[in-house]
Amino acid sequence: MIPFEVEINGDIVQIELNENSDIAKVNGEEVRFSIVENTQQRLLLRVGTKVYKCDNITVADDRVSFSFNGDHTDVKIKNEEQLLLEKLGFTTAKSDLQGIIMAPMPGKILDIPVSEGDLVETGQAILILEAMKMENELKANMAGIIHSIQVKTGESVEKNQILLEIKARG
Repeated sequence: MIPFEVEINGDIVQIELNENSDIAKVNGEEVRFSIVENTQQRLLLRVGTKVYKCDNITVADDRVSFSFNGDHTDVKIKNEEQLLLEKLGFTTAKSDLQGIIMAPMPGKILDIPVSEGDLVETGQAILILEAMKMENELKANMAGIIHSIQVKTGESVEKNQILLEIKARG
């Protein structure tokens, strides 16, 4: 099980996912789900007899924004590594990782719409990663120049593997 902590409107929700199962734990309670439709900007999720629609999905650092059944939602997500570091009393030095784009989970590279030497802006889509039957659009965490690309389209990657590096302009 992969643990996550999600902050939604000030409320903290503990989620555990198993990428090989259709059961998640939400605040300790098992929930059976299925993904009905999965495209780059839309996810239809069935939980029991209800279908939930997530549209306009964007991911930037630890924030995910989307409309959920028509209502805009912005959530903050802490992954397994962030939770462990926090539990141990450490915090990540964001400046040390600035410009380094790492795989947030194991998956397969579907597309790399940038090349080395390209100028990018903060929030610009730089890589599409397929994981757990979902397409995840990874975005530039800073404005700059694509310094190096460590992966190729079609390649499988591990969680926290460095995918590419952005250097500040100048």
